[in-house]
Amino acid sequence: MKWYGGIEAGGTKFNCMIANNPDQILDEIRISTTTPDETLPEVISFFKSAISRENIEVTSLGIGSFGPLGLNTSASDYGYITSTPKIAWRNTPLLSQLQNALNLPTAFDTDVNAAALGEGKWGAAAGCENYVYLTIGTGIGGGAFVNGKPVHGLIHPEMGHVFLPHDFTVDPFPGSCPTHGDCIEGLASGPALKDRWGIPAEQLPLDHPAWHLEARYLAYMLANIVLTLSPERIIMGGGVMNVPGLIGKVQRELADVLNGYVQNENILENIEQYVRHPGLGDRAGVLGSIALAQTIT
Repeated sequence: MKWYGGIEAGGTKFNCMIANNPDQILDEIRISTTTPDETLPEVISFFKSAISRENIEVTSLGIGSFGPLGLNTSASDYGYITSTPKIAWRNTPLLSQLQNALNLPTAFDTDVNAAALGEGKWGAAAGCENYVYLTIGTGIGGGAFVNGKPVHGLIHPEMGHVFLPHDFTVDPFPGSCPTHGDCIEGLASGPALKDRWGIPAEQLPLDHPAWHLEARYLAYMLANIVLTLSPERIIMGGGVMNVPGLIGKVQRELADVLNGYVQNENILENIEQYVRHPGLGDRAGVLGSIALAQTIT
């Protein structure tokens, strides 16, 4: 049995795991994301303690992190969390700190690309070569696979900061993104819901008008993705998407926004299969980081 390490470095918590696949998980832990000086020693301690306690070898490590990230291997900021709004983590050399402490071959990518990789290998995107994974939670982000490979580009996609129609007569909320205001993250993330309505998203009643507005905004985002990347499947994870019935609202709003322009049976007849929850559930990110570790062995 080969064991791999996975780290889903999120804005709220670091999910860490030693596993081989979703059915063979040796150990896992969740560590709060506070500051690098507090969080990273706990992450390192988890892996060192588990390796010693279980008397195993870990073949390699995968890190899927919040960003923006430096992913150009020839650039000076490779392996860094760069211009994140989380000030304490700005310009943190995440890759080198963990790689040096654990002395493991390490693969590094965005948290959403890692989750997308895991969903393609073991989850809801199995059998697809062109698909998108989205997380709707503390922030909003997206990872895209095209022809079986993750999209990076100049840096990497930042789908959570796309702009979309904002009717201020319907929704006077200016948006909560500290950089852009009313990008999709500023209008539809968990913090945006709390700021707009005055209570946390999980406390909003299911019949609250918040959820129609949320579904509409997310449908605009999905429509842009459909029209730009033409994915075979869209997977929607993150805490906000756990709200009962929300994904059904998003599916209906997407069909309405597209207004029949995309003539494909997946959207016209099978939209429940086209826009889906993660097959790996809340473990999509950390299991995706295990899958990421397996790409370098």
